[in-house]
Amino acid sequence: MNAAGFPILSLVTFLPLAGAFIILMVRGEDEVVARNARWTALWTSLITLALSLILWARFDPSTADFQFVERVAWLPEFGVNYHMGVDGISVLFVLLSTLLTPLCILASWESVQTRVRDYMVAFLVLESMMVGMFCALDFVVFYIFFEAVLIPMFLIIGVWGGARRVYAAFKFFLYTLAGSLLMLLAILAVWYYAGTTDIPTLMATAFPPAMQFWLFLAFFVSFAVKVPMWPVHTWLPDAHVEAPTAGSVILAGVLLKMGAYGFVRFSLPMLPHASADFAPLIFALSVVAVVYTSLVALAQEDMKKLIAYSSVAHMGIVTLGIFTFTQQGLSGALFTMLSHGVVSGALFLCVGVLYDRVHSREIARYGGVAKIMPAYALIFMLFTMASVALPGTAGFPGELLVIVGAFKVNPWVAFGAALGMILGAAYMLYLYRRVAFGKITRDDLRALLDLSPREYAVFAPLILLTLWMGVYPSSFLNFFEASVANLIAQHEAALSAARLAGM
Repeated sequence: MNAAGFPILSLVTFLPLAGAFIILMVRGEDEVVARNARWTALWTSLITLALSLILWARFDPSTADFQFVERVAWLPEFGVNYHMGVDGISVLFVLLSTLLTPLCILASWESVQTRVRDYMVAFLVLESMMVGMFCALDFVVFYIFFEAVLIPMFLIIGVWGGARRVYAAFKFFLYTLAGSLLMLLAILAVWYYAGTTDIPTLMATAFPPAMQFWLFLAFFVSFAVKVPMWPVHTWLPDAHVEAPTAGSVILAGVLLKMGAYGFVRFSLPMLPHASADFAPLIFALSVVAVVYTSLVALAQEDMKKLIAYSSVAHMGIVTLGIFTFTQQGLSGALFTMLSHGVVSGALFLCVGVLYDRVHSREIARYGGVAKIMPAYALIFMLFTMASVALPGTAGFPGELLVIVGAFKVNPWVAFGAALGMILGAAYMLYLYRRVAFGKITRDDLRALLDLSPREYAVFAPLILLTLWMGVYPSSFLNFFEASVANLIAQHEAALSAARLAGM
């Protein structure tokens, strides 16, 4: 437990499940049940956010140790425990998950009118699973949360999605489940070798280089699908297009980060030799992802699909930064993960605002929106600029650090990352110009209403974060500086020890 003996991580993790249970108990007329489900889900997620802010405020960023640790024997005969804790890396992703959930519930307030109770339950269960995954310090516990995320997201896409929702939901489910089965085999191999599934213990365990090769491949397949990396990214555009707006926000904002988090948490510290050996392959796949998906994004006519492809490009920059094994590259990758979670989530919310009014995501359907909805156009422009890494916005510091870190390793890799920024500006500005500017050619657009107070409330924290991260990035970078430095030191020490042993 933490110093005060209060299990705050368990509370943050399982409070949404308690809220979901309360919603399931509500009975009455459909309208009353729906109203109570919305308010219960909102208050539960806001209380969870408040608890995670307490977690953030009490966290000590000067140490790389895990904090607020909770440990209870679960399957002691197999070396499996309920073990939770956060370090400078995971605590910010807990905060990201708990921030986006109430915003998603607010964004769905009016757009979701069917099976509202089930929808709110699915979102609260999803929040529990996401938070639990970032807090887990036991491989079995991590795997349970990692896989359990699939179930509510599968339902959110499959029940409340678009016309091809069932196809998209099954594609999402099967892609990610197939990759995760290999991770389960790797966890069994690790347990067989070390006799425990305790993550801090395993991070200090020296696995033989030959074993590392196969373990890395198994983890790589699982995490690469989740990121997603090219060429296993094809499930993402379909899932985004068919998912409801709030589903796309969580998918882009948190679920894509789970794969990159896996690389940082497991591949680098546990498998240092294999990580170094596979780094050139990761660089190649990442640069291809950045360039190829940016070019594909330029050709899109669906707003959601364009932003989905941009997510693949941004996550390519993240994986590239992680495997530079430099302080700048890894810090930049983590910062980009956070900023992308905020900015891409906001962009999907921007698309959702138009979709709620016009029920179309086709870019050609719009034009001249800035004249009718000036406040919306201003907010959309801010997040567009953040997506193209304009200095002063959240997208810039992380991508700059990744390019600096990549340049230390290979200038051509850095050039590939920089090319992604140029192409990103091309497709995002192309999108914004076609939607916001030009002549109003359709009469129904003239009657559009600007943002409502509820929509302002959804965008306000995201605007604040986008500007805060752009103007004062050190407040976030300092948070995981000690953890990143410790991770790189561990990695270099393991490689040095191997070289000495080889000599």
